[in-house]
Amino acid sequence: MKLLRYAIGDCQAIGMLEGEAIQRLKARELTGLMLPGAPLRRAGIVDSLSEANILPPLIPGKILAIGRNYAEHARELDNAVPAQPLVFAVMPSAVIGAGAAIEWETALTAQVDWEGELAAIIGRRARRVTEKDALDYVFGYSIANDVSARDLQTRDKQWTRAKGLDTFCPLGPVVVTRDDIPDPQNLRIRTTVDGVEKQNGSTADMIFSLPYLIAYLSRAFTLNPGDVILTGTPAGVGKAQNPPEFLGTGSVVSIEIEGIGTLTNFCRALPQL
Repeated sequence: MKLLRYAIGDCQAIGMLEGEAIQRLKARELTGLMLPGAPLRRAGIVDSLSEANILPPLIPGKILAIGRNYAEHARELDNAVPAQPLVFAVMPSAVIGAGAAIEWETALTAQVDWEGELAAIIGRRARRVTEKDALDYVFGYSIANDVSARDLQTRDKQWTRAKGLDTFCPLGPVVVTRDDIPDPQNLRIRTTVDGVEKQNGSTADMIFSLPYLIAYLSRAFTLNPGDVILTGTPAGVGKAQNPPEFLGTGSVVSIEIEGIGTLTNFCRALPQL
């Protein structure tokens, strides 16, 4: 099942995507569908995908991201392959939807990079869960672009600003429920910039699998419905190109994940505000 949040005129809704039609649901937020036993109730309204403004599927309570979770990505940036998950947080205010603009001030950063990632959305409260049971706590999967300001990342020596600027976490366009993706460790991830392929990897190449990550994170944090885990990016980021390549005004980034769809955003570099 593919779920999305969208707007038709001034009306915002949650819907189920069926081809080019959206079956509107009786839910105000995606998190309302995550409650155990919550019924999926149709509103009796069908909207056209072509007329809908696609919004982020949800605004997460928290976003927990994993750095260097693909060995080739770690190596391409001359980093050691981590022995345990490298965890950082991304601001929920960074989330935007498909078709929205990734924006930044040129006085703040000149090295904006792409990172296509599988996003997992938590569906029920998870605390100290086992790796064996971990996927039972997943509601569904989406696509994320963990946009990164590489110069801020280098300058700050940590990643809060570099990964958390407003608009730096595109998410969507849909959430595919867990039952439609039985194996999240066997999905192709492909990123293009202006139509040119930059990343082509598989979630099979993660160092730490999603079940391991959920178990690991839940020992430190309570994971609540609507929390999002970003699982890391394959090799092929802009900083690793020869010479390095970064996004600019007019750049278009598309991330495709098998079984989910394609997340596309355009870029806009702004003068100092």
